[in-house]
Amino acid sequence: MSDTVETGSAGSSSVDIRTAWLSDEDLHLARERLPIVYVDAVPVRTDAHGLVLSVGLLLRGMPDGSISRAVVSGRVLYGERVREALLRHLEKDLGPLALPKVPASPQPFTVVEYFPNADVTGFHDPRQHAVSLAFVVPIEGECAPSQSALDLIWVSPQEAVTPQIQEEMSGGQGRLVRMALAHCGLLL
Repeated sequence: MSDTVETGSAGSSSVDIRTAWLSDEDLHLARERLPIVYVDAVPVRTDAHGLVLSVGLLLRGMPDGSISRAVVSGRVLYGERVREALLRHLEKDLGPLALPKVPASPQPFTVVEYFPNADVTGFHDPRQHAVSLAFVVPIEGECAPSQSALDLIWVSPQEAVTPQIQEEMSGGQGRLVRMALAHCGLLL
């Protein structure tokens, strides 16, 4: 993956994403004043007909210091296309050999609003108000958790919605997984 992204209608300019990161101080100030755009990706393994066979759940440290199961998630950088943000975060969390199948023009299955106050939407991020575009992404390669991910498990869609797995997820991530499975026609 390149360290630059093309911008403009004809790709006439590019943005160096290495310098598009905000400093910790600037990010803190932005989070106090603006909603931040994120992507959430629910990794799945499918059969030859596209039926979801398993759901990938990361184990990671959360902003509040707890450990929780989660989906792939992260910020969209200034000048970065949503597709590129998805690919970047999938590679960062699942490893370079994950081989995600992200369409040329991805469409989210839902938009999630995370708030510092968990009572607003049920989706919670104590650091910020974040608006996240959520996607179901088939994964075809070998995965190895990396960066902040401590572990990765693959569970059946039925296991993913059990109380035990749902309790391991925080911030509304369990609800997001249920919504993804419902979108795939697996929950009635």
